[in-house]
Amino acid sequence: MPLAIFDLDNTLLGGDSDHAWGEFIVEQGIVDAASYKAKNDAFFEDYLAGRLDIRVYLDFCLQLLGEHSQAQLDEWHALFMHEKIEPIILPAAEALIARHREAGDTLMIITATNRFITAPIARRLGIDILLATECERSDGRYTGRTTDIPCFREGKVTRLERWLLENNQYLEGSWFYSDSINDLPLLSMVDHPVAVDPDDTLRAHAEGAGWPVLSLR
Repeated sequence: MPLAIFDLDNTLLGGDSDHAWGEFIVEQGIVDAASYKAKNDAFFEDYLAGRLDIRVYLDFCLQLLGEHSQAQLDEWHALFMHEKIEPIILPAAEALIARHREAGDTLMIITATNRFITAPIARRLGIDILLATECERSDGRYTGRTTDIPCFREGKVTRLERWLLENNQYLEGSWFYSDSINDLPLLSMVDHPVAVDPDDTLRAHAEGAGWPVLSLR
């Protein structure tokens, strides 16, 4: 069965779940508002500009996970889903997922955002296979550190290639939907790359390469 691979943030969602989590924990008073928001916004600008240092960012954003129990984190995440994620789930994205499901394709989300944030979102969208940046755990708690290869830029390619090998799967007939120039390495690998509400750089590349440009907004 062909793979239908979806980026998550600003592709299936009408916003960025990673940045939205930062906004949520600021609004809830979980972190110091002024300093955290400034850093979160600066990292987001770096991401949009294609210059994010993923390791530095992960040290920043995963620290909170190591400071609280799983029960507390789950309680916050449930509220986050209700307040921040449900409003940005795009009906057209759900329809696109449904079309690929009905065609018998294997559905996958591949995202740079960490698994703590994205696993419940993937479940909400009905997609079982999730490749995400991993959060290290020890003795039933998060450590506040990442583990494995960050699922970002070329790291998405590495993580996907490993998954293909482990699952005896191939990219023939595959699709990948993304909004970001950061995903150019993976878009260039699949048979059917689709730019979804793309940033200006990706739009220019897609138009030059003759790739479809789609809006789910």
